[in-house]
Amino acid sequence: MANLAINGGEKYRKEPFPRHPIIGEEEKKSVLEVLERGELSTFLASPGQYFLGGKKIKEFENLCKEYFGVKHAIAMNSATACLHAAVPAVGVQPGEEILVTPYSMSCSATCALMTNALPVFVDIDDNNFAIDPKKIEEKITPKTKAIVVVHLFGGPANMDEIMKIAKKHNLKVIEDCAQSPGGTYKGKLLGTMGDCGLFSFTETKNVTSGEGGMLITNDDEIAHIAQLIRNHGEAVIVNQPRTYRSTILGYNYRMTELDAAVGVEQFKKLDKLNDERIKLVNYLAKKIKEEIPGITPCLNNENGRNVYFILPFKYDENKVGISRDLFVKALNEEGIPFGAGYVKPLYLSPIFHENKHFILNLFGKHISYDKGICPVTERLHEKEVILTLMARPPATFKDMDDIVGAMHKIIENKEELLNK
Repeated sequence: MANLAINGGEKYRKEPFPRHPIIGEEEKKSVLEVLERGELSTFLASPGQYFLGGKKIKEFENLCKEYFGVKHAIAMNSATACLHAAVPAVGVQPGEEILVTPYSMSCSATCALMTNALPVFVDIDDNNFAIDPKKIEEKITPKTKAIVVVHLFGGPANMDEIMKIAKKHNLKVIEDCAQSPGGTYKGKLLGTMGDCGLFSFTETKNVTSGEGGMLITNDDEIAHIAQLIRNHGEAVIVNQPRTYRSTILGYNYRMTELDAAVGVEQFKKLDKLNDERIKLVNYLAKKIKEEIPGITPCLNNENGRNVYFILPFKYDENKVGISRDLFVKALNEEGIPFGAGYVKPLYLSPIFHENKHFILNLFGKHISYDKGICPVTERLHEKEVILTLMARPPATFKDMDDIVGAMHKIIENKEELLNK
């Protein structure tokens, strides 16, 4: 009789992991306040108190300004919108180049295409999964204007080295902190070291507004352009009625009052929820490191505070004795959600090949998007990385024990897999 669930045996864990996100009475009360007030959007593209949003939008922005210690915070309906706005806001023009990571959400690279600029992929650091400073300068050309730095999985990139290179070559730095709100690098909050930073508040993230994003900056011009892009590109002309005078190409990237109502109360809990993540990760990482040879937690906390949106591991097939993909499949069948690899390297996406974006043919024929251009990314994705989202509140240490227990079960019964 089979022991492993993948072969028909009993699952190690029969119940789903605790539901995320955690929505409390504070969020419900805040949303009800908006509903009773009857102002669900509030943004207007004309002079007046609502040109830059309503009560909850401004409250959310003010919370972020105070928390990050910045002059400006611009709420939008997604982090993707923030990325799209950030590129022209830092001054990138059509046909110019932006250095990006191949290992992230697609918009971390396609934000360049959205503004008719060219993404140039730089391989990642083997330890923190972020863009590798040692490989940046070889990709810089006279057309390079900016770097998008993604603080992946919750932990920091090597910002000292990146900022030094950016200053040397007069490049703008956009920090994509979608997965790392509240994370730090050498005492500085992520998102505050580049020219602008941005955060995501989708429901899977550390804190949520349902859907939403926030762009932060100390630069008045970047903030002004981002606000214009958010609201149809329209600028207020004092003492004149609404005229639909678009000054630049803008969009409707406005966050609603309902989203902001949730976001305000969630953001107040950011540090507390991050502390809970860190406790769960430290507990799980210690147990796996001590008990499961061949699976190594990647904590990336030497240079700052990692807030662990995702917990990644390096997987050594030779030590475990089971192929990575089969191990992860077996783990999932035992009721433990894990992934093999993260995202396929972005440059292998159809938009760079058979569905090639027109701007690549117009300006980017000299740029390669072929397999092999980022070998570290490909090795990690194809052979070494496994990861989980489950080390997050309201999960408990008992839930973490189930992850370790299921791993033990698979390894102790690996002959079932090897003989299959």
